Formats: sequence, C-alpha cells, structure tokens
Amino acid sequence: MIINLTTAARIVPLAAMMLGACVSQSAYEKQGQELQQARAQSTAEQAQIVKMQREQKWVVAGDMLFPEGGYQLSAGGKQALNQYVPKLQALQNAKVVVYGYTDSLQVGPLLKRAGIANNIDLSSRRADNVVAYLESQGVNPDAISAKGFGDTHPVASNDTPDGRSKNRCIEIVLGGPGA
Repeated sequence: MIINLTTAARIVPLAAMMLGACVSQSAYEKQGQELQQARAQSTAEQAQIVKMQREQKWVVAGDMLFPEGGYQLSAGGKQALNQYVPKLQALQNAKVVVYGYTDSLQVGPLLKRAGIANNIDLSSRRADNVVAYLESQGVNPDAISAKGFGDTHPVASNDTPDGRSKNRCIEIVLGGPGA
C-alpha cells in the first residue's frame, strides 16, 4: 500500500492526538470514585443545611470560631460565619438571637484580667463578637441580638474533653415571621 506524504502528514498528528487523549482505565476509575465521594459529601452537607434551616437555627462549634480560652473571633471563625451572612441579610421582619455557651471549666487569669469573671461573661462576649461581626457584614443591627448562657445549658457531659468541646458553641436562632 502506498501512502503519499500529504496523507501521512495528516494521519500522524491525528493519531498522536487520539493517543494523547487516552486515559488509563485505573485513572478513569479513580476520577469516577473521587467524583462520587465529592457528590456524597455535598449531599450530606446540603442535608445538614436544610435540617438547620427547617429548625431555624445554626450551631457553630466555638473551637472553630475562637482561640482556646478566648473571645475574639479568629480569621477561620469569620470565614465560617460568612456562610450564614447572605441568609441573615435577606431576612425580613425576623429576629435573630446569637446564643453563646461554654464548658464548665473556670475562666483563667488572663480572661479575669480582661474583665471576664466567669463563663456567663465569656459566653456573652463571644456572642457579642459574633453579632458585631455579622453586623459588619451587613446584617441588620435592629434584627440581631446576643445572649450568653455560659455553662448553664450543657448538651454533653463536661467530664470529658469531647463533651466539653460540644458545650463550647454558638447558636444562631431565627425567629419571627420573616425567618
């Protein structure tokens, strides 16, 4: 069979392009598995968001928002709160209350020097700082308030590190007809 050079010049790049586009079966399967995992994670996250919206409250782990034993929002804490800002900005005639909670460990000397005498004070400062941040992001200051409960409403035992971690949180609760 005789192939002229013009035909060969067209076939060789086409064949190289086709071979370059091939992906090994294992790479293809790995990409498929990664895509399925991402979809499952996204579905679980969406289900959690829908559940919280149905309950009209969001619970955010305090350890994610504040440094250990502190009350100033961390950069990561601000980023975590940013996911709620659009929903809170869009509320009409609703009231939003940010509740702060702590574990039962006593406040340390550094906090006492900062004027924080107990866990009620600490949880109030944390809730106040969340409110101030949300207001700085455009949430209506007339619709949002803060309340600290300290260690008076534990959701888990304060006898273990895991339980104490669960008790250190912020709840953002939506109420009223516009929620």
